[in-house]
Amino acid sequence: MQLLIDNSNTRTKFALADGDTLAEWRAIIPTAELSPESISKALNGIAFTHATICSVVPDASRLLASSLGEIPMHRISQQSDLPIAINYSNPAQIGADRLANSVAAADQHGSPAIVIDFGTAVTFDVIDQSGAYCGGAIAPGTASLRDYLHRRTALLPSIQLEEPTSAIGKSTEDAMQIGAVIGYRGLIREILEEMRQELGGEPHIIATGGDSPLISSGLKEIKIMSPDLTLHGIRLIGQRNHDF
Repeated sequence: MQLLIDNSNTRTKFALADGDTLAEWRAIIPTAELSPESISKALNGIAFTHATICSVVPDASRLLASSLGEIPMHRISQQSDLPIAINYSNPAQIGADRLANSVAAADQHGSPAIVIDFGTAVTFDVIDQSGAYCGGAIAPGTASLRDYLHRRTALLPSIQLEEPTSAIGKSTEDAMQIGAVIGYRGLIREILEEMRQELGGEPHIIATGGDSPLISSGLKEIKIMSPDLTLHGIRLIGQRNHDF
């Protein structure tokens, strides 16, 4: 039984994999609240033989590793044994989550492919015709755009994102929803179009991450929703890098 840890800037997700299958059990801790105590509480009564950590927060990664004690552990990086090639000038700059997403996309859907991960930032990761990771793009996440307006202006409120009912807002909140949701889809669509032209052919376009259901619902370009994509990538990389 493999413990999978997906540590992002916003939250840290724990899951279990029994061979090729993800178990139903999950635990989530806000990353800002990670501590030896919160990790111990989350894992209380959970049995696993080895662990794989996918982290984009170095301090949290070290805390997670130390909290696992003597359990065999692998931390994903560009130095991991990966089932895909990397065609990138500085592989050390590729986040562990982006590697996990790319590995899972290539395994489950083939190449070429573009993965869009709607998280704290929205990341695009591209697997080319040969099946190699070849680059991507990074843009602010929807929460970053929403919260920036609230923090940096005197009169704009904090809102929870939801589908606008019209493209012409009848209130400040409506207008902000339009900019954050419909406007954001424009950003996604334009980046996708440029990437598709450079790749050639018709890549599989896969969406994952917390805001993917809302944003993807208005984008006909996105045909595949995969909420557990990162976990599957962590599972696959863990299987290759643990010495069993």
